[in-house]
Amino acid sequence: MTTASDAAPDPFTQGRVTAAVLIIGDEILSGRTRDTNLGDIAKYLGAHGVELAEARTVSDVQGEIIAALDALRSRYDYVITTGGIGPTHDDITADAVAAAFGVELYEHPDILAMMTARWGGEINAARRRMARVPVGGELVNNPVQGPPGFKIGNVFVLAGVPQIMRGMLQDVGPRLKGGAVVVSRTLKVDGSGEGAIAAPLEALAKAHPALSLGSYPFYGADGFGSNLVIRGRDPVEVEATLTELITVLAEAGITQVQVVETPA
Repeated sequence: MTTASDAAPDPFTQGRVTAAVLIIGDEILSGRTRDTNLGDIAKYLGAHGVELAEARTVSDVQGEIIAALDALRSRYDYVITTGGIGPTHDDITADAVAAAFGVELYEHPDILAMMTARWGGEINAARRRMARVPVGGELVNNPVQGPPGFKIGNVFVLAGVPQIMRGMLQDVGPRLKGGAVVVSRTLKVDGSGEGAIAAPLEALAKAHPALSLGSYPFYGADGFGSNLVIRGRDPVEVEATLTELITVLAEAGITQVQVVETPA
């Protein structure tokens, strides 16, 4: 009998540097706000050789945030949280992150200085909430507006507002220790369903275990078909496999194919 420990490792996963995203906010779960941050983060991480492996969305409940954060930070190299670091009572991400790491929050003097320079005079209690950082945390620069985010351990805590989040990401990249960047090629197949494509695609996947091959069907007024995506860390092998895929599909009578550019 072969056990999980006896099984050969998946070549595609070897050398991976992984991350998870934790999206925090009742407004996302209720549907009032549409999340656009996940796609931006995935693309940004991929360009730095970090593979987004999981994403979760939790409500503004401290216990749920802590539980999700503990699960993700122990499993992946990095965790990025978005949302819940504003000035209102339901912005509790900083509290939850500090509790997860077993440390206290304190008002960071650099953030207080930024607030004083911007708003002047006495800083009210709501704004002071945004100056709180866990003991041992490092600031993540915010070049757009408002206070910075922070990093503690392998967790980056960023804003939920997309424009601000994207600005903060620019200070995350230089701190990442990425692996080899995953490249991808996409072959669009028109007029053939997955049933016709499955056998040649499976044979090719078995012949190239260091790659990931996936089929993503589409349907519309202009017809139907599948986008076949080849992903891997060796661009030469990815390109050669794309050529091989076109050949094996042609041998199966599938010739309405087109190489298209799509995000990894």
